[in-house]
Amino acid sequence: MFPRLMVDTEKYRHNVRMMKDMCAEHGISLTAVTKVFCAVEPLVRILNEENVHSIGDSRLENLRTMDTPLPRMLLRLPSVHETDEVVQYADYSLNSEMKTIEALNASAERHQKDHGIVLMIDIGDLREGVYYKEDIPSIAERIESLKHVHLKGLGTNVTCYGGVIPSIETLMKFVDLSKAVEHTLGRDLEIFSGGNSSHIPLLEQGVRVEKINNLRIGEAIALGRETAYGERIERLFDDVFTLEADIIELKEKPSIPEGEIGMDAFGNEPSFTDKGIRRRAILAVGKQDVYHEDLVPEDANVELLGSSSDHVIADVHDSQRTYEVGDTMTFRLTYGSLLSLMTSPYVVKEYV
Repeated sequence: MFPRLMVDTEKYRHNVRMMKDMCAEHGISLTAVTKVFCAVEPLVRILNEENVHSIGDSRLENLRTMDTPLPRMLLRLPSVHETDEVVQYADYSLNSEMKTIEALNASAERHQKDHGIVLMIDIGDLREGVYYKEDIPSIAERIESLKHVHLKGLGTNVTCYGGVIPSIETLMKFVDLSKAVEHTLGRDLEIFSGGNSSHIPLLEQGVRVEKINNLRIGEAIALGRETAYGERIERLFDDVFTLEADIIELKEKPSIPEGEIGMDAFGNEPSFTDKGIRRRAILAVGKQDVYHEDLVPEDANVELLGSSSDHVIADVHDSQRTYEVGDTMTFRLTYGSLLSLMTSPYVVKEYV
């Protein structure tokens, strides 16, 4: 059945081991992030077997169904409307709003459970977190006064929205605040979660950032690359996931449409370059599954021209391979394409 997402579980296991070891060399624990592949059981099982520190996911639905003895961390800030589920299915959650933390405290009391809070600090990327110039030690004191939630540590995030690189200068904002919070509380915190796969270039350079003892890593393990500069990580596989799509039409056609040009099916006005008559393949996969811009053909001489809901159109004119109808074309993936393909119910997932 096609389209088919091939998942090499042993390559994924290798990447988990390598990343866990790389973090351990710097005194850092690994929270393996499962959201990009919807926390599917075969890969969560590998995380269990490799005994990572914890598993992080943005979706409560994934945490609820996950079969793991490992601590579970909710990565997306909780909604005040879901705090009962949060305390039942997550051991920790990332938070920035006192109203939500107080609701979590009330839910934890109702369910007779303790819940860990990681207070998120915004050091300039401008996504989630209390802005670093606010009085964060006083917020920590307010959390400390609650009986059923416990301030386990602090976290920060960069590159996901503003594209801010985790430089030493930027991370020192987080380090200084961490020290100030511990001083105010008069105790040590357990977790200083210093970021995501964009932190990996610092690890590769042998840079140890004071206080930071945890990273939340997803893309590096799944796709073998860091997210600060988009470079492949040495010793990691970048083809854990590959897409196979079959060719359902193969014909020579002009490279520009004939007639007056209006909008395409998605309300955009397309533009075309006249390259004459070209050999074109239509693939049985489309925008309902994945955006073609996020696919990287294994055949470097194939150009993806565009897509509709159910079709990707590829120029195969310059390929050294002679394609036929019924042949499959293989693609490497980006973070965005993996996310959408794993979410699509129309894409077969095969674990090998």
